[in-house]
Parts: sequence; structure tokens; C-alpha cells
Amino acid sequence: MNVNDVYPSKYLKAEDLQGREIAVTIARVEIEKIGQGDDRKPVAYFEGKEKGVALNKTNSTNIAAAYGPEMDDWGGCKVILYPAWVDYQGKSVQAIRIRPAEHQRRPAPPPRQPAPNASGGYGGGAPDLDDDIPFAPSFV
Repeated sequence: MNVNDVYPSKYLKAEDLQGREIAVTIARVEIEKIGQGDDRKPVAYFEGKEKGVALNKTNSTNIAAAYGPEMDDWGGCKVILYPAWVDYQGKSVQAIRIRPAEHQRRPAPPPRQPAPNASGGYGGGAPDLDDDIPFAPSFV
């Protein structure tokens, strides 16, 4: 009898990946209580999958780098789950790492419009250097 069969986990573990990389699509991200204390973490759930992955800072920032910081916008984004050896509490253990699917990265947002300058124009022209600066030293 396997202990994992007797006490199944709600969350995906590195062993569940069986050493493989898995391409999945994020369905949603929810904030949930994790463990015994009052810790709350984001959990990513995937289309067609029962278990989610509790997101640590590393995985969260990897997703955010490709898809933006707003977790509510991650639904529909494709990512790769893969096992990796990491240091945890002084021991080397396997963990799930997440990276964006390269071909699914969202395009960069369009460049912002420059703010109007003092003359009402938008950039370009020479700056107006004929202003009084009361604290500037006098050069004679």
C-alpha cells in the first residue's frame, strides 16, 4: 500500500511529473490557505487537470515575466511544468518549476505616448533652458 494512495495530495508534486516536462494551459489562479498555519499562496489550476500547483515566488515571477504581473490575467496562458532539484531547508529536493511556453509569450504592450512638454508639444524640440533657477550659482 502506497502512502500517497492513502493520503492523496490536492496539489501536484514533482514526483507526479515522472521526470517529464508537461505543457499545460492555466485555467485560473486562486489564493488558498496552504499547510497548517495561516499561510496563503496563489495556486495555479490547469485546463483538464484536477490538481493545481502552489506558486512560490520563483514560479510566480517566471510566469509574470512573460504574461504580466496580474494573476487574474494568466487564464489561457500556456506554461511548461518541469521537475528540478532545488535547495529547501538545507536539503536538495525535487520541486516543480514553471516557465512560459516560448511560442505563447504575449507581445509587449505598445510604447506609451510621451507626456506633453512645457510648450504643449510632445518631445522632439529643444528644451526651454531660459528659466530662472534661484539656487543656481552665478557664473561670472
